[in-house]
Amino acid sequence: MHIVKVAFEALGFDPRMMRGGTASVVWNLAREYAREGHRVSVVTPAHGCAAHLTGRHGATVLEWTDEHTVPVVLDQRLWPDHPGELQLRLVTRGLRLEREGVDFYLLSDAYLDLLPEQFYPPNEMQGVDLAFLKPLVFQVDAIRFIDQFLAPDPVVVQAYEPLYHYLLPPVYAGRDDRVVVSTVAMNPPISGKVYRPQVERLLTHLGVTVDLDRLAEPTGDDPLRDRMARYLRPSHLRHEQGEDYTSYHALVAAHTDLIDFVSAGQRDYYSTFRDAPSERLFAASTVARVVRETAHKQIVGGCALPDWWLARNPRDVNRDAVLGRLGLDPRRPTFYHAARFDQNHKGQLELFRAVDAVLRHDRDVNFLIRCAVGTSETGDPVGNPYFREVADRYPGNVYLDWRMVAEEDLFAQAAVADFCLFPSKFELDGFLITLGEAMACGAVPVATAQETLSHYGHLRPLTDPTATGYAVPRSFRTDDAVLAAALAGTIRHALHVYREDPATHRRLSDNARRLARSFTWQRSALARLHQFALAPGGGAGSDPVELALTYGWFDQLTEDDWRRHRGRIAEAALALGDLAAYRRCAPVQRDVLDRLFDAAYRRGDFDRCAELAPSTGDARRRLVHQRCRIEVQEGVPHVVYHLPHADRVELVLPWLTGPDAGSGNRYTYPMRRSGRVFTAPLPDGALAAGLVFLLTLSGGRITWDAPHPHVEPPGGAGGDRQPERVETPEGRS
Repeated sequence: MHIVKVAFEALGFDPRMMRGGTASVVWNLAREYAREGHRVSVVTPAHGCAAHLTGRHGATVLEWTDEHTVPVVLDQRLWPDHPGELQLRLVTRGLRLEREGVDFYLLSDAYLDLLPEQFYPPNEMQGVDLAFLKPLVFQVDAIRFIDQFLAPDPVVVQAYEPLYHYLLPPVYAGRDDRVVVSTVAMNPPISGKVYRPQVERLLTHLGVTVDLDRLAEPTGDDPLRDRMARYLRPSHLRHEQGEDYTSYHALVAAHTDLIDFVSAGQRDYYSTFRDAPSERLFAASTVARVVRETAHKQIVGGCALPDWWLARNPRDVNRDAVLGRLGLDPRRPTFYHAARFDQNHKGQLELFRAVDAVLRHDRDVNFLIRCAVGTSETGDPVGNPYFREVADRYPGNVYLDWRMVAEEDLFAQAAVADFCLFPSKFELDGFLITLGEAMACGAVPVATAQETLSHYGHLRPLTDPTATGYAVPRSFRTDDAVLAAALAGTIRHALHVYREDPATHRRLSDNARRLARSFTWQRSALARLHQFALAPGGGAGSDPVELALTYGWFDQLTEDDWRRHRGRIAEAALALGDLAAYRRCAPVQRDVLDRLFDAAYRRGDFDRCAELAPSTGDARRRLVHQRCRIEVQEGVPHVVYHLPHADRVELVLPWLTGPDAGSGNRYTYPMRRSGRVFTAPLPDGALAAGLVFLLTLSGGRITWDAPHPHVEPPGGAGGDRQPERVETPEGRS
């Protein structure tokens, strides 16, 4: 095969040309494809680094020039100081360099050479600086380069990140000489959209007409939808655009041949947003419909650790020397964190709050923390000053470094770590190579229970013989006090096991090392190559029935599926509390109704509970209809919410309430917990606006509820009265 990889960053062998994990994935897979005998071409911007590329890697100038015009329609609401359509007249040239059998083609023009330090234009540039158009120009340039310079060959086009290649699949859809694979290496908000007139104009310019009406989102007033969207807007999980915007992920999924994920957990999460605060809003969207309809295109190619990292022996690293140079005591247990500086996505703010809490009472521990900023190997600290304050408070216990350093230094520091800390949030890490690298050296992970990271084994109970470490709750909030407290508690627990039960710690360490070392680029490349070879004949992708059963997508099943898999569908419907699906498979007896209700209740799915409650007895009816009430306590109206298996209940208002460090979202109004009851003074206007609650359940699921509250008559309940004791799926309450 001739595999053409299209990526906004691709030179994973050169730290100067890397800004994230994508470059490493692109390079390592390209090298493995070449080792298997395939021709591999990589198309990427030169990013204004021509002198570096020629001087460092011997890149040569291509005998190819493309003079062309890119028409760009601008949203005048965002770009009021610019014309409605620009004609970008460009002269695109290219460099070529070869490395280990892979041909890199680095494109250069007036736009692709912008931002040589940061590569990616920040969101703040939109509407202000035309450099924001750089990724858009790259898509057009890449398509033209492939068709002009590589045109004679049938090719497999593997493009990375839907946001940076959404034009390629519709342009190449239906062409016998093109198989297009969209690799989702990161997890940007799937609700992200692009300006529809801009997309239509560019596709027309490239000779393609696409019906974007079928990708339009449903409209209409929905108070719960509006409340969910308001809450999610500042949480890295949702982008709001106008009706004249279209989903780039839906555009890609509808037209690509394969959708490639770097882990099974990433595929599962990105398909459903299961148990996350965005799940319900996502399920009602057009992009969710497209994901369900195209799920058969999904593959899990996987990800891996660098070969050179796996080839080295961590035991060759001198622990005393490495930690001594950093001012840390080698005799102490050492926790390690290394990531780019991103205090929200990487959970670093909560990490430092936890470090402070632990060291306040236990100074016999080291924390080696890297929060890399920029590309310089020198310079003054430029990250969050609070991090520096914590580090300065505990000299000899915390080593904090903001610099980018050589891979050899990272390996040495990971090799001397007993634990690695990765409290990433928002499910934005599809694989997280750095976590795997530390585990490959024997560091026991302490990481969030993200579905996208489940392949690392730390979600398994400590008693599981294959467990690798410790999980803390998933988080979808900025400045999450609950995560910080859980992280501190888990660090203390891990230290206790390390000190008092060294055999268990050694088992976890050995499991972590063994599991991480199984993630090789050869295995990952072979999995993809197998699918690439099947794609032209239509045999690639996933079993849609398996996905439908896993995710509860019963509407995607054919009549033949319902006949052939009746028992399995009934089992899946029971787990989700889906009465309609179960009824198509088997008779519905009273005990089945009870089981369906209990499953829905455990999930906080009160729409299904309300459907089932009339047939399941008085006790279950009361659980549904009396879970929320308004009562007067000491002359003040209070909202009272009763859900035994909730860890947190927050009232979400349609207006800003004021900063709250505990929730990290200014639309939330936290409720005080007393046993299994959550109470808060009723805000003025909240009842008229409609009560909407965000529920965090004990199993980690986060969901929404918009009940009609039962209003207690004045003096009817009082502040001290508890809900009557009834039977619940968890026992007596």
